[in-house]
Amino acid sequence: MSPEIPPFPPREFATIDEVLANIPAGVAQDAPLVPSSRADVPGKVYIAGGGPGALDLLTLRAVRALGEAEVVLLDHLAPQELAEYAPNALIIDVGKVPGKHAVPQSRIQQLMIDYALAGKTVVRLKGGDPYVYGRGAEELDACFAAGLDAEVIPGITSAIAVPAQASIPVTLRKVSSIFTVVSGHSGLDETDIQAVVSTLRAHGTVVLLMGVRTLPDTIEQIMLRGVESDMPLATIEKGFTDQERVIVTTLQQALQDCRDVKSPAITVIGEVVYYARDDQHQFISHVHERLREQSTS
Repeated sequence: MSPEIPPFPPREFATIDEVLANIPAGVAQDAPLVPSSRADVPGKVYIAGGGPGALDLLTLRAVRALGEAEVVLLDHLAPQELAEYAPNALIIDVGKVPGKHAVPQSRIQQLMIDYALAGKTVVRLKGGDPYVYGRGAEELDACFAAGLDAEVIPGITSAIAVPAQASIPVTLRKVSSIFTVVSGHSGLDETDIQAVVSTLRAHGTVVLLMGVRTLPDTIEQIMLRGVESDMPLATIEKGFTDQERVIVTTLQQALQDCRDVKSPAITVIGEVVYYARDDQHQFISHVHERLREQSTS
């Protein structure tokens, strides 16, 4: 019996007729102006991953696309200092910041379409990888539905890169052979919690993205299902910035130790956390020696 294929997310952009009639749907009064004319030859859209935030972690392909760009739609967590790589581009900030007004996803996709139909080369630059909680597939679908040429440029996902910056591997021989990445943006539902608990019981690693606000509830739900309270946990705040901070603790102590953590931050749960190192390359946790012997024997 064939598995049931879930429906594709509903498209969040105006119809092509509305675009050509210059009737953008749900446009805020302070939204960037868009061209009202259609070019004979439409431009191309690049949906590019900007990596975990450091400018020099952009891929070469993303840099080439930025060099061609006439318009860049920029996310909050993507590299911000783009003058060197996109010297001829109009840069529009469409980033979503927790607790602040954000440009709706429908409007972002509308801008992509409008500018490309006007003949502009558009780069939609996102943090991390556009296909890891980046809505890249929806944006690509919007471009294709509007009859545009579009290309996805993968980026380095923060789910792996930010823990690595703190010397935390998401997998490690004889310690963890699987890892699960989960979004805490809207809280974890029962399916998410079960996946997290199953991963930890299999000695795997859990990486929690966008989970600062919901971390207390996440921890409570994990411990209610029998995960040991001394399970190691690390939170990396503002990875790849001058304000980066690494907190190594346990499930039980995390509510106290991580109480003043601010977004963006990534949380890692599992035995690999014992391998976090400080600025002097020393192991932060004294418990790591047991696991180190286990992994190198």
